[in-house]
Amino acid sequence: MKARLSQILFTQGFGTRRLCAGLIFNEEVKVGGEIVDDPDAEFETEGLVFEVSGKTWPYYAKALVLLNKPAGYECSQKPKHHPSVLSLLPGPLRERGVQPIGRLDEDTTGLLLLTDDGSLIHKLTSPKHHVPKVYEATCKHPVTPEMVQQLRDGVELREPNRDPAKPDHTEFTQAEGAEAFGTHGIRLTLVEGKYHQVKRMIAAVGNRCEALHRPQFGALRLPESLKPGEWAWVHSPAEVTA
Repeated sequence: MKARLSQILFTQGFGTRRLCAGLIFNEEVKVGGEIVDDPDAEFETEGLVFEVSGKTWPYYAKALVLLNKPAGYECSQKPKHHPSVLSLLPGPLRERGVQPIGRLDEDTTGLLLLTDDGSLIHKLTSPKHHVPKVYEATCKHPVTPEMVQQLRDGVELREPNRDPAKPDHTEFTQAEGAEAFGTHGIRLTLVEGKYHQVKRMIAAVGNRCEALHRPQFGALRLPESLKPGEWAWVHSPAEVTA
């Protein structure tokens, strides 16, 4: 599909239509290595890669990015106590309205996906689709084979009732996979996304989570080359669900 260059920049989050036209008039936009100063110039969007103010930018109808989340950031557009993870992304992505797919606690590190595709958020967070997430926890006490087996078999977690007039209830939660590493480490695979789920599950078997890291979401693994606070494009949702 072809589109005008000013419209392309607008859909990619480079500001208002007027601002996008200004970037082009000021010769800050290149396509194929050549400056384009006509906002009405048309280009095929499929596979398009352009530059804005020296920054290479691929065209995506929907944005999907992977962030190596550092500790001390909240997965919220309106953070209360710490900076938002969105502050780690460039302006065009923030302008597009990307949101975290699920949440990591402020002290949890690792792989966080963000997108402006609402249907993809639902697909990747709904337990019905069974998209696994892998977490690595460092525990206060040594991890025993009995603890690992309990997590595989399932534990009961107390869940607050949304109606204050009704008592809290318990829900059975089971890890899709659980294995120990080192003396104090445990690796859990979950398909749900309950509040503080990993920490509460570990507490339910008599231990305590001291640090938590997510190295994998679906089939997508956190690249070793991506430093905390850095992000990268995910070319297709198929990379997550493959």
